[in-house]
Amino acid sequence: MINCKSERELAKMRLSGRVTARALEALKPLVQPGISTKEIDAAAEREIRGMGAEPAFLGYHGFTGSICASVNDEVVHGIPGSRKLREGDILKIDIGAVADGWYSDMAYTLPVGRVSAEASKLIEVTQASLYEGIRAVRPGGHVSDVGSAVQAYVERHGFAVVRALVGHGVGKHLHEDPAVPNFGRKGGGAPLKRGMVLAIEPMVNAGTFEVRTKDDQWTVVTADGSLSAHFEHTVAVVDGGYEILTLPETQAEVATAAVGGTRGAT
Repeated sequence: MINCKSERELAKMRLSGRVTARALEALKPLVQPGISTKEIDAAAEREIRGMGAEPAFLGYHGFTGSICASVNDEVVHGIPGSRKLREGDILKIDIGAVADGWYSDMAYTLPVGRVSAEASKLIEVTQASLYEGIRAVRPGGHVSDVGSAVQAYVERHGFAVVRALVGHGVGKHLHEDPAVPNFGRKGGGAPLKRGMVLAIEPMVNAGTFEVRTKDDQWTVVTADGSLSAHFEHTVAVVDGGYEILTLPETQAEVATAAVGGTRGAT
């Protein structure tokens, strides 16, 4: 069942989204050669708890981290540990918070020092594809409009969209209906209605779209060992379009002003 949020509930989700966004901003400067993914994870937990919220992922179905830290060919769900980042790696941080009972979820891919031209292009295209998908969100549209926009952009630039993993609804639970694929034909899936909140999260591979899960039963990697990138925002369907809930305050203010007083971003 798809739950549409009231304005009061969206206000609570904005606060949750702001916690997640602020925590991620605090982690970005830490992503340097020599730091371990566990150290970044510990910083994430401190940041989230310091704002009076709880890490959304910690303990979720037994997951042991406050973030998912996925490196290079790891697509998602990397478990933070002793692995130290090296020059040329790319790190995907997937992070979420629970504030006053409401969840928010976002992800960002960061280069570690200087990276290859392929890695840089992959990161750029994946991030841009997220906003292509977000711009397809509006009342009266359909969930598959998001995936269609993402897929078209990614494939136009020579990369592949992961099909085995998708975005999702979010609210009082981390994962809610509907599923939000990053591929498909426009005009299908559930109708988009005011108050729906979606975690839109393109996962894009430099090689094949196929993936496999490692023996730890969490970490998903590309089937061919190619690089993968991941970006995500929590997005609400609002009158006239969309509102990105996982933005720091300053960015949210700029985004609002840029579209003439309606909430959203490009």
